[in-house]
Amino acid sequence: MANATDTPLSDTRSDTRSVLLYDGDCGLCAGSVQFVLRHEPAAARARLAFAPLQGTFGTRVRERFPELTGVDSVVWYDPTGPAVRVRSAAALAATAHLGGLWAVMATLGRLVPRPLRDAVYDQIARRRFQIAAPACLLPSAEERARFLP
Repeated sequence: MANATDTPLSDTRSDTRSVLLYDGDCGLCAGSVQFVLRHEPAAARARLAFAPLQGTFGTRVRERFPELTGVDSVVWYDPTGPAVRVRSAAALAATAHLGGLWAVMATLGRLVPRPLRDAVYDQIARRRFQIAAPACLLPSAEERARFLP
């Protein structure tokens, strides 16, 4: 999913890093971000930033990509495209970012037809507040620099 609009997002400090946008009110989403932070290789850390959908950066991305209106899914923003991925495609992009066996799992996951992947994603997303209580993401000082407003 991409949009031809060329509105720059540079004032939101994304530079050339991909950005994983997540629901800042969701405990499952916060846990997923913490999972990525714990499992990503050190060499990959400079290539990914994080931002809540409800924040300044998330709002800017949604303004730039009108097809995201009403989307409360995880969103993978790639500024080099520029493009966005949502739902299972975004989750697989985040998994691939982890490298190693995770990247292999992401590749295998992409073999599953997207409608089926998204149906499973949607079932989990509908129950996300039941699966995990709301949680506040508390990144370390080093990790905080990777979070956009």
